[in-house]
Amino acid sequence: MPHDNPLIALLVVGLGLAFILGTIANRLRTSLLVGYLMAGVVVGPFTPGFAADQALALQLAEVGVILLMFGVGLHFSVKDLMAVRAIAIPGAILQMAASILLGEGLGWLMGLSAGGGLVLGCALSIASTVVLMRGLQERRLVDSDAGRIAIGWLVIQDLVTVLILVLLPIIGPILGHSGAAHMGLRAILLMVGETLAKVAAFVLVMLLIGRRLIPALLHFIAHTGSRELFRLAVLAVALGVAFFAAELFGVSFALGAFVAGMVLSESQLSLRAAEETLPLRDAFAVLFFISVGMLFDPRVIVHEPLKLLGVLLVVLIGTPGVAFLLLRLFKRSWATSLTIAFGLAQIGEFSFILAGLGIGLGLVDHDVRDLILGAAILSIIINPLLFYLLKRYRPWIERRDGILPAAAVEPDAPVVMSRTELTQHAVLIGYGRVGRRVADGLRADGWPLLVIEAGEGTARGLEDSDVAVMTGNAANPAVLAAANIAGAKLVVVAIPDIFEAGQIVDQARTANPDVRIIARAHFDAEVPHLTRLGANLVVMGEEEIARSMLAQTEALTVRA
Repeated sequence: MPHDNPLIALLVVGLGLAFILGTIANRLRTSLLVGYLMAGVVVGPFTPGFAADQALALQLAEVGVILLMFGVGLHFSVKDLMAVRAIAIPGAILQMAASILLGEGLGWLMGLSAGGGLVLGCALSIASTVVLMRGLQERRLVDSDAGRIAIGWLVIQDLVTVLILVLLPIIGPILGHSGAAHMGLRAILLMVGETLAKVAAFVLVMLLIGRRLIPALLHFIAHTGSRELFRLAVLAVALGVAFFAAELFGVSFALGAFVAGMVLSESQLSLRAAEETLPLRDAFAVLFFISVGMLFDPRVIVHEPLKLLGVLLVVLIGTPGVAFLLLRLFKRSWATSLTIAFGLAQIGEFSFILAGLGIGLGLVDHDVRDLILGAAILSIIINPLLFYLLKRYRPWIERRDGILPAAAVEPDAPVVMSRTELTQHAVLIGYGRVGRRVADGLRADGWPLLVIEAGEGTARGLEDSDVAVMTGNAANPAVLAAANIAGAKLVVVAIPDIFEAGQIVDQARTANPDVRIIARAHFDAEVPHLTRLGANLVVMGEEEIARSMLAQTEALTVRA
């Protein structure tokens, strides 16, 4: 019996193609995002064969944006936002203003009205949250100086975009060909004031009420001992606050979810909340890129190549060029400035919303939307190449900056690091909750210790101690070589990521066949995997907890 199941069809076909094309992209050593976007083009309405439901795809993509921004908020506190406000606020506003002017000029050359040029400029001024966050996460830059500035920049862009979405229906028709709408300056200022008041009211409610209510709710659920209920509570908070913000305060879903995560970040449960939402964030992020690909009509490349090139130049050269100059004026290093500028050299979800609003107001037609979509897809595909150029010309950047910040190093980048003079020492990889305890124990036992940590600032407490610290990804052979694994006596891999842990164990065993390697595992299947790669001992948390509990029961039995 035939069934009409557009949601299931979208998930099965879309995710299946994303997996296949993503695997091909990975084999070709390019970004996985390219594969996801191409999957969207294949299942879209402009290519032959199966066509998925666009409306469903866009709604699922919106859930992905909500979960992603909630996760960003969990790792970005109010203190962090205030720390970069002097750069992020003026930088984002000036960059958007410059990009809007460039778009307005391009629109004039294309024969658009002033209102149409405004829509185009606004759409080209806003970077994709999903793409930029993916880029920062892949390069381990979220906790770096560049990452914090970039995230703050995104937040300000989001706030300005909310204002644009409110003002465009008022200003746009005035600037259009028809000039049908007329509104006084006072009315416009009142609308602006109302929008800012709504945003301020939402933030105030979250700081005064949500700051106490949300952590208290999650602590209560955590004490029930049900992981399933806790995961459900986290999702309900993320989605509920985003929906509440949009419906009652007119704030975007993304901003609402970000503030919810930021409020929860001060709770001890923030790390667990991030872990519980990670799988869903990844899955819905893939659906976001599929939805972008579905909207694109490939015929625009053939029909309007010059216009598409002009739009793409604004995105790839205009916006990042302005951002770079602003960051240099703020006395940021070449590496940090280029990293943020390249991260902003793409457009995404808000650009599509603005294009749709422009069509609804009669300021632009579907051809302009296709140009924006084409520029979005091409810029997302080209964006990883810009970071490759950053890596490729690293020596030139080093000469400009003196010493390149370690946090700007990619996992597979050919870094040059000073080799430690330690020998017969212990190398601890990962300085998180487990790594800190291991480090304390090794220091107490008198081990010469070197700690490798990927996140800049994570091991800041060790700077004044007798422990050597290296910042970088230990899966990079150059980092392990600098740690003198060949001369080490002990390697402790305390990171939870099984894929990176496996690479580290394998490389460490190759570099030093005699070194003792202790690794960490979460599941039974990971134990033989790490052992096969060369670990002498693999410690699984649940098993050690059980042993400790049994040891306590044996002690009670002996006393009895």
